[in-house]
Amino acid sequence: MLSPAQRPPAVDKVLAWAEIAALVADHGRPLVLAAVRDELAARRSNGAALDRASLAAALAARLRQLLAPSLRPVLNLSGTVLHTNLGRAVLPAEAIARLQQVARGGCNLEFDLDQGGRGDRDDHVQAWLRRLSGAEAAAVVNNNAAALLLILASLAGGRQRREVIVSRGELVEIGGAFRLPEIMAQAGCRLREVGTTNRTHLADYAEAITPNTALLLKVHTSNYRIEGFTASVAESALAGLCRAHGLPLVVDLGSGALIDLAGLGLPAEPTVAATLASGADLVCFSGDKLLGGPQAGLIVGRAELVARLQKNPLKRALRCDKLSLAALEAVLALYADPERLPQRLPTLRLLTRPLAEIDALARRLQPTLAAWWGDAGRVDVVACDSQIGSGAMPTELLPSAALRLTPAGPARHAGRALAALARRLRALPLPLVGRTAEGALWLDLRCLAAVGDGPAQAADEAAFVALFTQP
Repeated sequence: MLSPAQRPPAVDKVLAWAEIAALVADHGRPLVLAAVRDELAARRSNGAALDRASLAAALAARLRQLLAPSLRPVLNLSGTVLHTNLGRAVLPAEAIARLQQVARGGCNLEFDLDQGGRGDRDDHVQAWLRRLSGAEAAAVVNNNAAALLLILASLAGGRQRREVIVSRGELVEIGGAFRLPEIMAQAGCRLREVGTTNRTHLADYAEAITPNTALLLKVHTSNYRIEGFTASVAESALAGLCRAHGLPLVVDLGSGALIDLAGLGLPAEPTVAATLASGADLVCFSGDKLLGGPQAGLIVGRAELVARLQKNPLKRALRCDKLSLAALEAVLALYADPERLPQRLPTLRLLTRPLAEIDALARRLQPTLAAWWGDAGRVDVVACDSQIGSGAMPTELLPSAALRLTPAGPARHAGRALAALARRLRALPLPLVGRTAEGALWLDLRCLAAVGDGPAQAADEAAFVALFTQP
């Protein structure tokens, strides 16, 4: 027979405890009741103590864990600026302020304030997209894969299942096993591959055109590069072929630069405006990569084609919400002042950050991190290369500086030590994500200036130091 100390207390009795009553006042009875039942069941099954003190403490901890947000800020010191898994582009202050404005109450998302009637949500960004790209019209959906899906479904899908001609070397996998042929299948069109993996000529496209051809698609291979014996067809040549056959030319630019990045000392990327000027009828691209805004898929081009996209019922399923549109509008407005853009847009500020500034930051932070790690290993300041983005120019590298943490002890134990260190850094109040390579954990400091409550580097540096000095 169980002693009184071993018997689980009644649920109602636990709820009446002062400590638990306080939790009920803070979080409501249903949540606390469920936590009490779960905790009592767990303790009965594993034979854990049932005394009041430990049970009350466990319930408080269980509720803290349950209510802790799953989506949390992290320090991106991985060396990849536009990291897909870590949220890609950091929004500028102007976009964050606009998010707060429209989130607080009602807004004119689909309401025309001038006419007093229904409006179109894309109108909030269409004027900016037209101005910045030179396009006749624009549409917005929730990401670039959705943009391409909408284009293909509207122009080539349906009962006829018309053909879309694509170079074999441009049949990309975007990520997460999401492949262009699969997008085409979902859109209800037929893929017509032309050329070879490394070489495709204009004649390949011309010979593939039939009465069932709906459009020609050119995909910018922004997430890989083929070098050596290669050949591809320029948009201007494809545009001439399309005009001769009365077909639209669609270009998927992927990352979608709106300005000449080479002018900022970055690797050159085709701009949206230049692609349209070369003869493309529709261009789609991402909002959260090189553009530096929220996740979105942007489509610009001929008004007649954009109108067809807007009439497709799929457009409603893929549309953006008010928060994405508010942030996107604020980011696009920054492009009206291109001279100050590298300072005001975090993505460009991080990509153009001087190496000397990053190196100096690393040398200031090295003693703090070394003291925190102690005798467990060595912390060095080393040169490294930052990656622009896994889906945006992944082969282009930028010189940077890192704090390299090398575990002490035999090399054969380094793997376990690094795994433990990485877990420890991820468990910090502000989780820190680096990268493991060459028997060490590397903390690339290029993106540290994007962290913290304040826009200044000093505030971000202070946030990093606090993580390793507070008890």
